[in-house]
Amino acid sequence: MKVMQSLLWVLVSYLAVSASFAQTSGPSAAYPVKPIRLVVPFPAGGPTDQFARQYAQALSTQLGKPVVVDNKSGASGAIGSLEVKNSAPDGYTLLFGTASTHVLYSLINPKPQYDSIKDFTEIAVVGDAPIVFAVSPTTKGGLKEFIEYARINPGKLQYGSAGEGTYLHIVGERLKYELGGLDIQHIPFRGSAQAIPALIGNQVNMTVDTLGSLIQQHRAEKLRIVAIAASKRSPLIPDVPTVNEVTGLKDFQAALWNIVSAPEGLSPQVTNTLILATTKALKNPELLEKLNSISIQPITNLTGVAATGFIAKELVSLRPVVQSAGLKKE
Repeated sequence: MKVMQSLLWVLVSYLAVSASFAQTSGPSAAYPVKPIRLVVPFPAGGPTDQFARQYAQALSTQLGKPVVVDNKSGASGAIGSLEVKNSAPDGYTLLFGTASTHVLYSLINPKPQYDSIKDFTEIAVVGDAPIVFAVSPTTKGGLKEFIEYARINPGKLQYGSAGEGTYLHIVGERLKYELGGLDIQHIPFRGSAQAIPALIGNQVNMTVDTLGSLIQQHRAEKLRIVAIAASKRSPLIPDVPTVNEVTGLKDFQAALWNIVSAPEGLSPQVTNTLILATTKALKNPELLEKLNSISIQPITNLTGVAATGFIAKELVSLRPVVQSAGLKKE
C-alpha cells in the first residue's frame, strides 16, 4: 500500500510540475497570448502604412490574436525604430521597417543610435513597390531626352522626392551617380503628398516615387511615367520602358521594400512562429488582391538569416551613392 501511495504521489507531482512548466516556460510555449504591436515608423496614410495595415490584418488571422498598428513617425523612421530596438524581445513589439530605417539611417548618420543588423532579429522582407521616374506634363520626351538635356544644361533641371535622405531620394542620386554624375538639383518635399502635386504643378521637372503612388495620375495624364527601375516592364504600364532600356545600364533596379523586425534576442521559437505566420499571410488571396491594388509585390523567400543578408547587401550597394551625393551628416 505504501509503495502504491508513493507511486501515486510521484505521478501527481510530475503532472503538477509539467502543468506548471507548460504555463511558465516562456512565450515560445503559447505565443502569442496577447495582442501584438506593429510599429510603423512613418505617418499614417503613406505606402508603408497602407502595406503595414494589410499585413497586420493577415498576420492577425494567422496568429489568432490582434496585431495593432502604431504609427511612431519622425527622423526618417529612426524614432519608431529606436522604440522597437529598446523594447522587450518577447515577440509583442514588431517593426515594419524600410530601406530608410535599416540601411540609409546608418549610412547617413555619423553616430547612429542603432545597428540594423546587430540590434534587430529580422523576421522577413515582406514585399516591395516598384520605383518609377515621372516628368511634369509640360516636359517633352522621355527619360532619354531628359538625361540628354541635363548633360547639355547642367544644373538647370530639378527632381523632387519625398524627402532628404529617403530611399526615393537615394534612387534619384543613384541614377545621377551611375550615369557619370549628372548635375540635376534635388528638391526635397515633406512626403509624396507634397512632391506629387509639385510635379503636376510644374514646380519640378521630374520626381522619383513608387508606381502605386503615381499610376492614377499617369493614367489621368496629369504627369507622365517615363521609366521603371525594374528588370522588366510592368504589365500595369507596358508601354513604359525600364531604366536599363533607356540608359544602357545593366542592372538598375530599385524598389521600396519593407521588412518586419523584432528586438535583438527574440527566441528562435517565437522567431520561427512569426516567420511561418508571415509566409502564410503573404499567400492569402485577399491580401494579394489588396497589395496588387496598390502595386506592391509580396516577397516570401527572404526570411530570418536571408533577410539579414539582404540588408547587408543593400548597405554595400548604397554606400558609394550616399558618399557621392555628400549625404553623410556631420
